[in-house]
Amino acid sequence: MSNPISVNLPDGSARELEAGATAADLAASIGAGLAKAALAAKVNGVPQDLAAPLRDGDTVEILTIKSPDALPIVRHSCAHVMAEAVSELFSNVALGIGPDVENGFYYDFQTPDQISSNDFERIEERMRAIIREDEPFVREVVSREQAQEMFADQPLKLELLDDIDASEDVTVYRHGDHLELCRGPHVASAGKIPADSFELQKVAGAYWRGNAENEMLQRVYGVEFATKKELKAYNHMMEEARKRDHRVLGPKLGIFETLDEVGPGLPLFFPKGARIVRTMQEWLRKELYRRGYEEVITPHVYKSDVWKTSGHYDFYKENMYFFNINEGTDEEPRLSEFGVKPMNCPGHVLLYKSNLHSYRDLPLRYFEFGTVYRHELSGAVNGLFRARGFTQDDAHVFCREDQVVDEVESIMDLVDQIMGTFDLTYECEISTRPAHSIGTDEMWEKAESFLKEALEKRGVPYDINEGDGAFYGPKIDVKVKDSIGRTWQCSTIQVDFNLPERFDITYRTADNTQERPWMLHRAIFGSIERFLGILIENYAGALPLWLAPVQAEIVPIADRHLDYAEDVAKRLRAVGGRVEVDTHSEPMRAKIARAQEQKIPYMLVVGDKEAEEGTVSVRERSEGDQGSMAVDEFVKVIADAQV
Repeated sequence: MSNPISVNLPDGSARELEAGATAADLAASIGAGLAKAALAAKVNGVPQDLAAPLRDGDTVEILTIKSPDALPIVRHSCAHVMAEAVSELFSNVALGIGPDVENGFYYDFQTPDQISSNDFERIEERMRAIIREDEPFVREVVSREQAQEMFADQPLKLELLDDIDASEDVTVYRHGDHLELCRGPHVASAGKIPADSFELQKVAGAYWRGNAENEMLQRVYGVEFATKKELKAYNHMMEEARKRDHRVLGPKLGIFETLDEVGPGLPLFFPKGARIVRTMQEWLRKELYRRGYEEVITPHVYKSDVWKTSGHYDFYKENMYFFNINEGTDEEPRLSEFGVKPMNCPGHVLLYKSNLHSYRDLPLRYFEFGTVYRHELSGAVNGLFRARGFTQDDAHVFCREDQVVDEVESIMDLVDQIMGTFDLTYECEISTRPAHSIGTDEMWEKAESFLKEALEKRGVPYDINEGDGAFYGPKIDVKVKDSIGRTWQCSTIQVDFNLPERFDITYRTADNTQERPWMLHRAIFGSIERFLGILIENYAGALPLWLAPVQAEIVPIADRHLDYAEDVAKRLRAVGGRVEVDTHSEPMRAKIARAQEQKIPYMLVVGDKEAEEGTVSVRERSEGDQGSMAVDEFVKVIADAQV
């Protein structure tokens, strides 16, 4: 072997190859089975094509369909195959972009033809035919002039080409006669894409490059999994999700409504919804008081000077709402700009700053159920999950450096308690310093080590999300899993180097010097509205007894039993029970069916026998008839369920 190179394998072993050898050559040298299964490679941690040449000392992992890092590459390649199929089946197709996304891929098209779900079957048929042809994906590095010639009839690609930095290589991928301006990587050939585990699922409008001033393109979405079984499981989960959709169940159950014509992204809560939200708040409020937090209330608007000091004016202005107020007179108007708060933190810092503090005062924990407003694009608004106005269970902890680990650990204890109450399992991720950030290396390293130490002390496993921290500090993100396997980003704990510096807040140390406190942002629900949306879908609308807006529906068999029904209701309300009496002149079965549809935990049927004996006939929404129970006994059930 002349001029051999040595590459390292994931198991720590090394393998010698000829100079110029590729990842495909490496796979073949290991075994014919691996060579056949290989889709791509990770070279020094970076995904690459199998055809990429290796260098001496590289660490190489061969990716197969079983590798977690392989699916994004498969999905990206499948997006290109879809683009090729659409280009053949529709007229004058201008190609946009086609990335992989969670669970699948999409591609943006400009064409005078209208693509609809009715076209999916023939597009999929052509895609599978292309996969069977098994043409290779060939990467080429070309000059800018060559690329301009290649894509002369593709205006969107030419626009993308203009944005490629002069210092970067221009790479294209050739797949048969199909060309893509693309960085890659891709599978070696189309035949490597599992042909029976992808499916096109929807088409939607999408502004070119996400800019509402650009033309609306047609975006076709698809899903792709490693196996047909996984695709089937995903479709089952999505069918369950459709049944549980909070945007459907919310109005149906009388919880909330969204009226886009009067306030898109601004949900209105019916009395039942208000009960749920206030119950959640009161439950958490009691726990926070017990843990040494103090509640504060801050304004919804501030002068722009506050937002300039905090940095939001420079870094977040496009997501905020501003307006002018005349603070002068009619004769001498003096306009001042105000901004509606998108976050509660500046108000909490101002409260801290309004008093002198010593090291003995810390930690100081402020919390607030603060409603905030953010300018979301109309296409991003999604029921309670993404609203323009929402309430955060926000808190900020001001503490000494030696208290940070204990405070983070205490917050994680609260996270564990709250998620456990709703039977939600969770995973944690620590997001580290991004490229653009403030603070010294020492501060960042210290803060990240504090977050790790707190999680490790509680025995909480975590992943590292490199470079995804906020510009002002690292954070812990808590991702919860619901009853059908979906993952949601909820709680967050953030270290902030920015606001203490910008607002110049300090405390007096034991040595009588001034030190800057550490500041922790934390939210457990995050957005209360969003968390409620998650709960509605997780429980399919059947909220637990303590949180249900109506805990019991009393069903009188006939009108003569109404007085007894009202008496039972009065006794239940006396212990805080949320109770309704069905006064409709309908058969009992209809009343029970309606209560069942409303997901009410208990139905209490009362008639002559119950009125005579002082009992109620109990039906539970999922377990059915529970038999007769003394009213006093059921009162205790409801009393024990109160927050």
